[in-house]
Order: sequence, then structure tokens, then C-alpha cells
Amino acid sequence: MTVYDNCHLGHARAMMAFDILARYLRFQNYKVNFIRNITDIDDKIIERANENKETIDALTGRTIASMQEDFAMLGLELPTHEPRATDHIEGMIKMIGTLIDKGHAYHSAGGDVFFAVRTFPEYGKLSNKNIDDLNPGSRIAEDESKKDPLDFVLWKSAKPNEPSWDSPWGPGRPGWHIECSVMSLENLGKHFDIHGGGPDLLFPHHENEIAQSECASDHKFANYWMHSGLLKINGEKMSKSLGNFAMLKDLFVSYHPEVIRYYLISSHYKSSLNFDSDSLDQARSALTRLYQAASLVPLQESDLHEDSVKGFIDSMNDDLNTPEALSILFGLAKSINSTQDAQDQSMYASTMKELGKVLGLLNDSSEAFLQYGADLTDEEISQKIEERNQARNNKDFLKADQIRDELVSQGILLDDSSDGTSWKKS
Repeated sequence: MTVYDNCHLGHARAMMAFDILARYLRFQNYKVNFIRNITDIDDKIIERANENKETIDALTGRTIASMQEDFAMLGLELPTHEPRATDHIEGMIKMIGTLIDKGHAYHSAGGDVFFAVRTFPEYGKLSNKNIDDLNPGSRIAEDESKKDPLDFVLWKSAKPNEPSWDSPWGPGRPGWHIECSVMSLENLGKHFDIHGGGPDLLFPHHENEIAQSECASDHKFANYWMHSGLLKINGEKMSKSLGNFAMLKDLFVSYHPEVIRYYLISSHYKSSLNFDSDSLDQARSALTRLYQAASLVPLQESDLHEDSVKGFIDSMNDDLNTPEALSILFGLAKSINSTQDAQDQSMYASTMKELGKVLGLLNDSSEAFLQYGADLTDEEISQKIEERNQARNNKDFLKADQIRDELVSQGILLDDSSDGTSWKKS
């Protein structure tokens, strides 16, 4: 995350993919060292702090706290470490010095330090791009002090009213690409298993990370690269620059966080996901079916349904096929609803809950989930239900119906049974 504002649904799309990956690896008994980097110094952060007339530390401190709050609401598990770029400046200066000593970087006449892309013959191997076909003008500003238009900045010389750190090349600050390499290497080592992010990072960011990291360490950087799909609104990438974003904090007002989570994993993590006004309502309806099935069975220890567990694992082993894994949960919900055998019901419910946890679902009580997002307080709703019950006892059915209709208009559905009246959010 680049922490200059609150998080939107597009950010959650990428974060969710890797939360699911870490959860599933742990479910399969792997020991996971999960690093989630934070960029807390860059052009956007400086610009926003100046706009707000606040310090960079004040801005990033507030937005990091907001990010962590949103991610906790979504049920994202804490990473092993969450390094910040500004805590690794010394390591960045050291890596830049190593690259200069090895002939892979140079201090330009303009004061910046650049990575010499053509000194790394394998440049483009991740994105399958030929270095001679690249058009740098389409992605980076031209700089006459570069030896080659493809070269990218490692260290930016200090400008007025910008934060800076001392270095052998004068005061300045790191470029974005070097930040991520150093945070990864210092927390995972010269060579590690999996690196990932959103699809827009594939080129040039991850390509640049590979080049500078492998040139500095003489080791392969990462074994596997994973990129999540874009989240789009009306066919366009969700982004703050386009002004077409849905803030997580706004969505949490009306939607249980697990509804948002369900929506994000209902498509394969690599696929493009299009967001519209009905998306979260459909996700809520689907997840409600699982919660309603779970509510039918008292929670107790039980053996798991082996075929369902095997089917779930097969689905997740197929490149984290979460839509197929979710279908296993719906199969279990159907079994709960169709059997009268209490022992079988308990087995199906226990399996559904256990597998749901791997996906970060079904962690709340059915009552809390079904009542989430009501505008009225629980006390106000209970009072309305009591008034309606009194009206029914007095055979004033017109008033009872008026109270029911009033609650329905505010998104509250009543369910009368022999045990009394319960309610849920429409």
C-alpha cells in the first residue's frame, strides 16, 4: 500500500488474494513468513501532505491506522511483518552503493542515481517483453541526465520542501522500486518463494525489482510471481485518480465485512472483477444462505465430511480456485437443509464452518450477520416488535401490520415462529 488516503475496494481485491493464499498455506501446515510492505514516502504522499498542510508523518500515521482498521474489519490476517519504507533507508543506500560498485547503476549529472537497465540482459523476463521493443516514454518521464531512456531512478536528489536523507550522493530520498526490493530482502532473504501484487505492478515495478535485486545479490529473487486481477467499475480500473472508487469505510456501513470478502473471492483471484450496484447485494444473498444453514444446527464438535474436505482441497490446489471451493460450502448447506439426521447435520455444519474459516467466512454468529447494517438500534427494533406483539394480542391487526410495514421500509424483516419473533436485515 502507498498510504496517502483511505483504502478502497480495489485495494482490498489484491490484499484479499494474498490473505487467502497465506491462510490456505497455513491450513496445509506450511510455516508462512508473510511480508506486507508499506510505501510511506513517495510523490503522492508528499503532494497530499502539502495539500492538507500537515506533516508526512501525520498523514502516513493516520492513513496506516485507517488501513489496518479496514483490513481487520475485512478479516485479513496480520502479516508476519509490515515493514515501512522509511525504516529501511539505510539498507536502500547500501544496495544502491552495491549496484554502483558492480557497474549496474550510476550517479547522474542531475544528482539522481539510476539503474542501468541494459546491464541486466534478462530484463523483461517476467513480463515477456523484449528490451529493444520497450517504449519508456509511455511509462516514465524523460530525463536528459539518463544514459538510456529505459533507466529508472534509485535515488532522487533532494528538492525544496521535501523530506530527505543523507547519502553518498547527497541528500535525497529513494525511488519506489528500490524500496520494495530492500524491504523484501531484509525480511525474507536474498531468495524467497512467492512475490505478488496487483496486475499493474507486473511491469515495470516487479520487472525493476527483479533487475536491481538479482544484480545486487547475484541470487534469483523469487521462485513464483502471483498477480491478482483488476477490480473495475463500468469496465475501468477502480482508482482514486479516475474518481471511480468505493471506500471500504463507506461499504462497511451497510454491508457486513464478510459480504465484501465473499464478493472478492467469488471470482478467481486472477480474473477481472466488475463492480456494480447489485454486486454486494448478490454476495449478501449468497452468504445469507450459508449463515441460515449454519443457524439450523447447534454448534458442537463433530467429525468432518471427508469427501467435502477433499473436494475443497482439490479446488484450492487448482491455483486457489475459490469459486469452486465456495461451491463445496453450498453443497454442505444443501445437505444440512435436506437431511433430518442430527448427527449428519452436525457433520455437515462442522465441515462448512471449518472450511469457511480457511476462506475467512462464517466467523460471526448467524444472528449478528443477519442483523448487520440495520439503521435502527437493536433496542429500537425490540421495542417495535414488542409494540407489534401487544397489538396482535389486542387483535389490533391493522396496527400490527403497520409496524411490520414500517420495519420493512427500513430494511428489517420479521420472522414469526413458535419461539417468538426474530428479525434480520433485508
